[in-house]
Amino acid sequence: MIAYFGLFLSAFVAATILPMQSEAVLVGLLIAEIHPALFLVLVATTGNVLGSVINWYLGRYLLKYKTNRWFPCSQTQLERAQSWYGRYGRWTLLGSWLPVIGDPLTVVAGLMREPISSFVVLVTIAKAARYIGLATVTLAWL
Repeated sequence: MIAYFGLFLSAFVAATILPMQSEAVLVGLLIAEIHPALFLVLVATTGNVLGSVINWYLGRYLLKYKTNRWFPCSQTQLERAQSWYGRYGRWTLLGSWLPVIGDPLTVVAGLMREPISSFVVLVTIAKAARYIGLATVTLAWL
């Protein structure tokens, strides 16, 4: 049970702007061969998607503070992100699994008022595919 909680927590935190490597935790647990791979993938995916939902909420409600000095990006950066999202749309969320750019995509989706239902579906597909791929490669090497 502790392993599942640790994996969930690492996946959750990894989806936020905080640095964390949930992939390393998943691979370590897969190599240990103590827990079923399917459950590990489900736990990691759930934690990572829920962390992305936090990002969506941050983006959704952060915009009202854009005139404050502490706001994390300039008006120019905000307009660039909104333009980019407007051009490529919700389908960019399929890249939410990518390092470096994936987490900001989920924040921008909130800023752009992406409906939570389509957000969750697309982010779940992306995050699950990453963990399934990682588990498949790891188990093939065992």
